[in-house]
Amino acid sequence: MKRSAKIITKIRKNPNKVQSKLLKHAEMQVFETVSELQIYLKAAQKSGKTIGFVPTMGALHDGHLSLIDTARSTADITLCSIFVNPTQFNDIEDFLKYPEMNQKDLALLHKASCNVVFLPSVPEIYPDGTKKRQKRNFGFLAKTLEEEFRPGHFNGMVQVVERLLQIVQPDFLFMGQKDYQQQLIVADLIGLMKIKTKLVVCPIVREKDGLAMSSRNARLSRPKRKLATEISKTLNRVKALFDENDLSISKLQFWGGKHLSHCHNIAVEYFEIRNARTLKPAKSRREKLIALVAVRIGNVRLIDNLLLN
Repeated sequence: MKRSAKIITKIRKNPNKVQSKLLKHAEMQVFETVSELQIYLKAAQKSGKTIGFVPTMGALHDGHLSLIDTARSTADITLCSIFVNPTQFNDIEDFLKYPEMNQKDLALLHKASCNVVFLPSVPEIYPDGTKKRQKRNFGFLAKTLEEEFRPGHFNGMVQVVERLLQIVQPDFLFMGQKDYQQQLIVADLIGLMKIKTKLVVCPIVREKDGLAMSSRNARLSRPKRKLATEISKTLNRVKALFDENDLSISKLQFWGGKHLSHCHNIAVEYFEIRNARTLKPAKSRREKLIALVAVRIGNVRLIDNLLLN
């Protein structure tokens, strides 16, 4: 893989020689192995630096870059990983079509003043193979919504996040609200791992027309891209109805799902209003509530959500 020498400074052998210079280097550090990365991190921690970690699967957009910005304002060193994790795709076609654009991603991260990029191979992350380890128990959180339509997804996601947290041992972990169910599970994972990492959940970043930013948006044709704006429009309309009327949760949920399902070429997987803390079906408007949606437009799957109160 070709890399720009202007952007990238690597550490290979002889770690003792470079440790004293690592934290003062102006350029972005890029590592492909765990051992090289941990040399850098140990030097950083020894000097009292805090680490802010943004895990990604690449194909970066402004949503990812907003996480980088938040990490930079929170921690001394911002680290971004780019790894398309094969164990969290239950659809092999989705995995094969997931965009890889490392050169563009590295340029974007350099421009965003990211300090460190971890760009590992599959064997580096899974030296013993990708066979999923024993599942952790997250109860109802990992059995509903996304899991019903993407069975095994959260098992694979937890597998790679746990591995990355063990490698990086960050002070802060930054994730976006768009993957709402995922960040709730990761919060529980951090508790189960009994580590010091603090999870920071950042707001959804949207296009000017309201569509939640996603790497998958690039796969939409122009007509389907326009159609996709119905997702956020529906969420906003449901919130307006919630604020302006005393409609029941079931009626609001029915309206949202029905409206989207009537849009030609949108296949609704779910439109649900749930308790925002537990994701259990909401029983009262007085609960902390969130509307969550997943749809398919052609062969592209999109998710979004909006807090209602």
